Amino acid sequence: MQTVERWDIFEVTVSGPADGNPFTEQRFTGTFRGKNETVTADGFYDGDGVYKVRFMPSFTGEYMYETSGSFSGAETRGAFTVTPATGNNHGPVRVANTYHFAYEDTTPYYSVGTTCYAWAHQPEETHQKTLAELDKGYFNKMRFCVFPKHYIHNFRDPETFPYEGTPVDNSDLTEENFSYNVDFSGNNWDFTRFNPEHFRRIERCIAELRDRGIEADIIVMHPYDRWGFSDMGREADDLYWHYVVARFAAYRNVWWSLANEYDLMRAKTLEDWEHYAAILCEKDPYNHLRSVHNCVPFYDFTRPWITHCSMQRQDLYRHVEYTDDYRTRYGKPVVWDEIAYEGNIDMGWGNISGEELTRRFWEAALRGGYAGHGETFLHPEDILWWSHGGELHGESPARIRFLHQILCETPGLGLKRGMGIFDETVGVPDTMMPDDSYEIHYYGFGRPSFRDFIKPQDGRYRVEVIDTWEMTITDAGVHSGKFRIALPGKPYMAIRLRRVTNE
Repeated sequence: MQTVERWDIFEVTVSGPADGNPFTEQRFTGTFRGKNETVTADGFYDGDGVYKVRFMPSFTGEYMYETSGSFSGAETRGAFTVTPATGNNHGPVRVANTYHFAYEDTTPYYSVGTTCYAWAHQPEETHQKTLAELDKGYFNKMRFCVFPKHYIHNFRDPETFPYEGTPVDNSDLTEENFSYNVDFSGNNWDFTRFNPEHFRRIERCIAELRDRGIEADIIVMHPYDRWGFSDMGREADDLYWHYVVARFAAYRNVWWSLANEYDLMRAKTLEDWEHYAAILCEKDPYNHLRSVHNCVPFYDFTRPWITHCSMQRQDLYRHVEYTDDYRTRYGKPVVWDEIAYEGNIDMGWGNISGEELTRRFWEAALRGGYAGHGETFLHPEDILWWSHGGELHGESPARIRFLHQILCETPGLGLKRGMGIFDETVGVPDTMMPDDSYEIHYYGFGRPSFRDFIKPQDGRYRVEVIDTWEMTITDAGVHSGKFRIALPGKPYMAIRLRRVTNE
């Protein structure tokens, strides 16, 4: 009997008609039954007369399946066994404790994401360099696009296109004549015929991230387009959404981002976005995390289909500092997927320092939210991490990994903002624990040479000085009552206090 791990993919493949247009003329579905669940999932046409349907089991034990469709040979039956999860397989990430995340097996998940919009569309050499950087363990979430991207520092055609047809000639396109207003008429696409190879590339990326314990935050739509994919019309959009969900939903590490900078997609209305969300909620049987990302105005994150806030800063100077306010306003996890990138390009969103990006990560985390990384250093071949992946050149990734290690030591499932004086940000566990049982005091760009604390005389606190830039933790001893902790008078320092009862 076939076996599959819990939360892995069980796939049924059948042969069927290749003539006509199988993407629109044929139908294939599967129903999977175990003791604790019954799931019906749409299948999809994968080219060359091959039809597939995928299932992600949420429980261990014995399962039965049956498939059906519109063609002879679609009806199959069988059985398989779901075995316990192993290794870094903790299941899908879910919202936990209102403002935070945990895997389905209850293991806490602290998001430290990055952005590589067009990673899936790059040559193999760049792809492998990206994987080598990810293997260093800097990030546990990556945002990337299904459609190719047309934007500054990214004018090369992708390795594959999502539809059958031919693209407009862009041989004379340069940074100097780049325009947001693109005439799509030179393209020749059949929006009823997908190119399965393009979607297999996306699946390869999802699987490679999954195997590294990294969530795949899939950007389904975006406005950076010279090919016409951002304005295909409702019928083509619906076909695309159904196809994407059928192919990708069974991967446990999928997050859905309806769009990057939805408000720049002028052809779409709010009614369109709600319509796409309805398709997603109906067709994704696994209820993966869902959000939509902004350029300027936030989407209404109170909408019931949105699981978490995917935010881009709206102000040049204050953004992550509003994390606790947005938690209160929306009542959902706050994920700052875009807070400017470490780099040196001529755009203000892409030339902050590694120190500043790291500071923003710490501010977001201690206020009960999560931040995202990006890197935009000029490159002789225009290979910038934020779009292509490749190699990292900045100083923030190692510091982000260090922060993640500290977050993983948090009691409970995450932090919230605690009480502190005006020049510090204090993070405490977002649980019912006493507020003084665990504290991190962060001083950002301030440079105090010492800090005084007043704690109960009968309390005992293990104190550590954290240099968030040098990535060191120095034990400052156990203290009670009123005490002073020396600091080096440099920025990006923090002090952690943990109440002890057995020392």
